[in-house]
Amino acid sequence: MKAVTWQGRRQVSVETVPDPEIQEPTDVIVRITTSGLCGSDLHLYEVLGPFLDPGDVLGHEPMGVVEEVGPEVRRTAPGDRVVVPFNVSCGTCPMCERGLHSQCETTQVRAYGSGAALFGYTKLYGQVPGGQAEYLRVPFGDTLPIHVPEGPPDDRFVYLSDVLPTAWQAVEYADVPPGGTVAVLGLGPIGDMAARIAALRGAGLVIGIDPVPERRARAAARGVHVLDPSDGGPVDRVRDLTGGRGPDAVVDAVGMEAHGAPVAHGLQSVVGHLPDGVARGLMRRYGVDRLSALHLAVELVRRGGTVSLAGVYGGQADPMPLLTMFDKQLTFRMGQANVLRWVDRLLPLLTDDDPLGVDDFATHRLPLGEAADAYEMFQKKRDGAVKILFKP
Repeated sequence: MKAVTWQGRRQVSVETVPDPEIQEPTDVIVRITTSGLCGSDLHLYEVLGPFLDPGDVLGHEPMGVVEEVGPEVRRTAPGDRVVVPFNVSCGTCPMCERGLHSQCETTQVRAYGSGAALFGYTKLYGQVPGGQAEYLRVPFGDTLPIHVPEGPPDDRFVYLSDVLPTAWQAVEYADVPPGGTVAVLGLGPIGDMAARIAALRGAGLVIGIDPVPERRARAAARGVHVLDPSDGGPVDRVRDLTGGRGPDAVVDAVGMEAHGAPVAHGLQSVVGHLPDGVARGLMRRYGVDRLSALHLAVELVRRGGTVSLAGVYGGQADPMPLLTMFDKQLTFRMGQANVLRWVDRLLPLLTDDDPLGVDDFATHRLPLGEAADAYEMFQKKRDGAVKILFKP
């Protein structure tokens, strides 16, 4: 089959790799019909290369049609249309029963002290082949795949794999009071969708902050009050919008590759060129993220407010403004999205009324063979790229 593979820093290519096979009696094989390119994939493209091997298959936002099932699969059958969550979670362990599928005890990557395995996402999370491919082996065939109805196009459901539950959890964790205010840092796919969900759930004012004009325009068209962070700094403008005290909550949807952190960016670049064994040790013990967005979130949020981290951070030695965090009495919530926890809340919103605008959420739909160009375009924020879907 054809699949998108990692080949080196800023290098991906579509290669012919072996077709997946049933390995466990509860596995299913899914023929992929749509797979997303995620902002988290750019961390593999740019930063996390020391935890990848050439040939690793990328991608963690797939959906498709079940082609084959293992002998112990009972609830899923060939021909079923399914979305595959990015967490590889069993659905039955104590963590999954608590709705913490990203901490699944069956698939935790204990060698690295990590939570649940993820599709297409480095040795840190199990090195499980990903879904930017023609076919995908999916474990836990009775409990992991999300069954969706026939009829509507893939765009209606594919975001259940990551974008929708990640954005929903970000807003849930932000704990915005009814009629309250929330600032969303970063209007890429997760930030854009989080802003839409916050408005749908009753936020009185949603402020979106992003340096890319096309992304601001896209959010503004849905009623978000948008700000350019390079236009004199957003702190005073946000306070003016919130009676001088700041928003009730801030969602950081940027993470480790924020703009405006040249020193940390330089360190990441240096580490990325070291031998993998050396780089892995440095990143696990002394890794530093680009923290501009996180520090801005702490500065923006009102006293007693909440900061919700949806953007991915990977550093072990990140300097945090603990004095300010303590003095302002802030609440922080964070973590990989627990996809299956939120599906029942999200499915009723994926109707023909389309209140979240999923049908036209993608900015680009490309064949799998154009993946290398798509990664570069997305990383450089060219051509208005916000959300790219691959069609194998």
